[in-house]
Amino acid sequence: MSNTPHTLADEFSGQMDEIHRLKTSSPAFAKLLEQYDEVNDKVHLAETNLKPTEQLDEVNLRKRRLQIKDEIAKALSDAS
Repeated sequence: MSNTPHTLADEFSGQMDEIHRLKTSSPAFAKLLEQYDEVNDKVHLAETNLKPTEQLDEVNLRKRRLQIKDEIAKALSDAS
C-alpha cells in the first residue's frame, strides 16, 4: 500500500541504502523489515477503519510497530 503512513522510507529517510545493504546481507534484518511492513499495514487498516479493530488491539499493534522500529534503528546504529 503505497499510501500507508510510517513506511520505512518515511521513518528512516536517508538510510535506505544502508537498509538495503543490511537486508541483503542479514536474513534476520530482512525478517525484521517484513515484520515491520506487516504490522504497519495492520495499523493502517485499523486506523482507516478498513478493517475495524478493537482499540486495545490497535494500541498493541502500534506498540509492536514501535518496538520493531527501535530494533531496526539499533541494527542501523550498530552497522555504522
